[in-house]
Amino acid sequence: MLIGLVRHGLTDWNAMGKIQGQTDIPLNEEGRRQARLLGERLRQEPYHWDFAISSGLSRAEETAQIIASMIGIPVAEPDPRVRERRYGQVEGLTAEEREARFGTDWHQQDLGQETDVELMSRGLVFLDDMAIKHRNSNILVVSHGGFLAQLYKLVCRGQLSQRIGNLSLTIVERKDDDWSPLLYNCTKHLLTEPAEGQGPNVLPTK
Repeated sequence: MLIGLVRHGLTDWNAMGKIQGQTDIPLNEEGRRQARLLGERLRQEPYHWDFAISSGLSRAEETAQIIASMIGIPVAEPDPRVRERRYGQVEGLTAEEREARFGTDWHQQDLGQETDVELMSRGLVFLDDMAIKHRNSNILVVSHGGFLAQLYKLVCRGQLSQRIGNLSLTIVERKDDDWSPLLYNCTKHLLTEPAEGQGPNVLPTK
């Protein structure tokens, strides 16, 4: 079983540096273009995907729909377990606005945001539930950067730490009741000429 984990395409709030959290901000045209580029990549690669699923927030749902339409797979009902972290009072604020209002240690304060442990917990429950219900399927999951960063700490055993790019692709494989990463945070489909160090991050399997 494979699960392909994808961060949604660019939004205007992404471009402005605002934290989105669970605020429902739509894709912009660049985000839609990015989704089409990943869809084109997946059409040419040997992996077979059975269906896509998203968080239900419109930026993730539209990304999933664009990709799925290009590779001819259905989109399942959204699953709120792969929604972005709830950021509470800092949603909609830029870095400068966050620090002006709450200080540089805003992320250490209780401002209504979900904790890392809460994110990891719902992410792992989601993965294990998919493994039980769809053990013979390969699934594309379109989610969010903050959520995926915490999930990758689990499935990649904390070995990898990079900013999760819009429309990045990570592939994990279910092996012996555990998850093994095969590809990590790859955005080669967005690059006309991959810069050094920005090509596919292929990991050795266990």
